[in-house]
Amino acid sequence: MDAKRPASTRFRFVNLDGSEPHAFSAVMKWALVDRAMGRRRKAAAGEPAPSVVPDRALLSRPPAVGQPARLTWIGHASWLIQLDGVSLIIDPIFSESIGPGVKRFVPPALNVGDGLPSIDAQLITHNHRDHLDVPSVRAVGSPVVAGLGLAPLFERHGLSCTELDWWSETRVGSVTVRFVPSQHWSRRGLNDANATLWGGFVIEGSTARIYHSGDTAYFEGFTEIGRRSGPIDAALLPIGAYDPAWFMSKQHMNPEEAARAFTDLGARTFVAMHWGTFKLTDEPLSEPPSRLTAEWKRRNLAPTDCKILPIGGVLDVERPR
Repeated sequence: MDAKRPASTRFRFVNLDGSEPHAFSAVMKWALVDRAMGRRRKAAAGEPAPSVVPDRALLSRPPAVGQPARLTWIGHASWLIQLDGVSLIIDPIFSESIGPGVKRFVPPALNVGDGLPSIDAQLITHNHRDHLDVPSVRAVGSPVVAGLGLAPLFERHGLSCTELDWWSETRVGSVTVRFVPSQHWSRRGLNDANATLWGGFVIEGSTARIYHSGDTAYFEGFTEIGRRSGPIDAALLPIGAYDPAWFMSKQHMNPEEAARAFTDLGARTFVAMHWGTFKLTDEPLSEPPSRLTAEWKRRNLAPTDCKILPIGGVLDVERPR
């Protein structure tokens, strides 16, 4: 199903199930009232994600056609994806802060002029500031692929943008990039809720098919993404920013839901992201991976199929021969 605007809503886009963003009253309850009343979980920041220094000489040379794809976690939802001679960056965030009080706990593993190779295209999942950081996108300077409605924003900053609807695709070199649904929403200012489309990406090359979900709640669409995309060799799924559940579960998965999404997708390898970099919600930074590990054991899934990388971690991915 493509993204449509039902006649019964004031928003341009809604989720596949028709759901819309939280009402303003719910946002105020979460952001102000519950905090003032002491109803929100009080937890220390906790330990941020561990980090390593990647082999920057290696990353300067994307794998050739027929070689395994290479994934490098830059931090949060930012990834360098290299395959078939192409280097893509997803949701690049290099800034020290993404808003008042939202600081970065771990430096990005790569940065423009500091290990980041030449980028063929930037893939932007949606316009929230922890996924679309204008200074970072401008610094990279490469053409953008994003959801419907986002081209004007990038064009104001001198960047070309290919807009995609859900299930539409484009090519970057020999690599196919397809935009797929997620369960989320969009907003950049006070009066533009759901004016632009959000989603995830399926990236397909000669040796691997990689899925980056963007921000998403758990939803029935994961099964359809797996069915329509074909076997997914690596699923990059968010495991953080879920507490309090009454507010966050409409837009973010917890680790248990992420494990369920992985099985729905029918993917071969789970790769955790969206944790340990920015403290966006009430859980400690270090809680998501421990909950994911416990859920993985509870489901009796193969330990080797779950990858919790350090920031700067590199993973080679290819489909079974």
